[in-house]
Amino acid sequence: MFMRRGPGLIRAAATTAVVAGTAGAVRHRQERRYAEQDQAEYEEQVAQQQQAMAAQAAPQPSAPAQDDKFAQLEKLAELQKQGILTEEEFAAEKAKILGS
Repeated sequence: MFMRRGPGLIRAAATTAVVAGTAGAVRHRQERRYAEQDQAEYEEQVAQQQQAMAAQAAPQPSAPAQDDKFAQLEKLAELQKQGILTEEEFAAEKAKILGS
């Protein structure tokens, strides 16, 4: 009659299932590792960009306050010459600027 040759159909199917399952598990694990690496690289790039933006946004050393006061006094004097400020208003603003 029929003679059995080899492992048989069920055994071949089971072996195929095990191999396919193992391959799927390995593939899934590798994809997860690659995703983690990609995420780490992305986070590093974002951190570098944030550091670069922070360095660009850092305030530049401003001119001494004395230059700023001088510019304000010049503006006040110009406003007084134009008649926009009275002598009293000019004196009051000048005192505020000079802190006296």
